[in-house]
Amino acid sequence: MEIKPVSNRLYALIVLYDMNTSFFISAIDGISDEDAHQRLNTKANHIAWISGSLVEERYELAKLLGLDLKQTAHELFADHKGIQENETYPALADFKKDWEKISPILRERLMQTTEEQLDKVLEFPGMSFPMFEMVSFNTYREANCIGQIALWRRLLNYDAMKYM
Repeated sequence: MEIKPVSNRLYALIVLYDMNTSFFISAIDGISDEDAHQRLNTKANHIAWISGSLVEERYELAKLLGLDLKQTAHELFADHKGIQENETYPALADFKKDWEKISPILRERLMQTTEEQLDKVLEFPGMSFPMFEMVSFNTYREANCIGQIALWRRLLNYDAMKYM
């Protein structure tokens, strides 16, 4: 993909966005839906929740940038809901499908984002920050969550995730 973002500030984030887009698919590759719900007697978020949360946040960022789209499992993650005990989350294939749907749409919107839009201050209860910081945080969080899934792969005796 050619990268010509309107904003020079977004260049590195677009590169990371593209990496995260493919790394997520690699991270969940081959994991059974049963294993995706394993927590190994811990309070840690399982792969299914982490995956759905990642997808939800891409859709939420798209919403902040003016797109009105929702993932299939939106209600399970609406308002940044944490993991729900005894909930069976959708299949990883469903999250993958929603990820593959939103990723090119959001990427295009990010590529069209202006300096003015990046400087717009977002207001949330008890906090505010510019859109650029939101995009930066989301990009960082995606990499962090993909790393968590990669660790779960090894804990569940799957091969390490592939980066190519």
